Amino acid sequence: MITRVYISHCEQDEPLAQELARALWAVELESFYSLYRKAQSLSRAERMRFGIRQSDCVITILTPEGARAPEVNQELGLAVGTDQLIIPLAEAGVELPFLIRHLNPIRFSADAYEDAMGMLIQNIRQITRLDWLKIKCPYCGEEMTQYISPQEEVDRALLRGTNLETLCSYCQKPLFLDPRTFRPLI
Repeated sequence: MITRVYISHCEQDEPLAQELARALWAVELESFYSLYRKAQSLSRAERMRFGIRQSDCVITILTPEGARAPEVNQELGLAVGTDQLIIPLAEAGVELPFLIRHLNPIRFSADAYEDAMGMLIQNIRQITRLDWLKIKCPYCGEEMTQYISPQEEVDRALLRGTNLETLCSYCQKPLFLDPRTFRPLI
């Protein structure tokens, strides 16, 4: 069962990692990312080793900068060495690093990153149970937990080009969710 994910990325790709962490948070997956600024008393190498060892899966964001970054390749080396499940999110045209060249990446372009995050969540749902969805209401600011929509409902919304619908359990206003990332839309 996947409950914790390590997001491997280079410093330049931190905004992409933050966006991914928010999408994973919405489906109740804890993520270790952006350890550049956390637990400063520990070395960066210790923070990286801790994050990867405590995770059930490593998602690596590979942009042209990320694929060349020594820290990303070191994280991949540790993930391979500890037999972690690795799911690469690779920007179109980026060649995968040698250690993971045999994997099938989820490809993305700068203007379709949310599509890739949706594919990632769908793939994770196929191999583990994701029962709960966390939503922060954009109207009242309250955070609520609801059952996650069945994948069939998500697929229908994607095919129709529509959003998922729910109600805020606090202010009772209707909410529309992006079916890829489960992010509330205003």
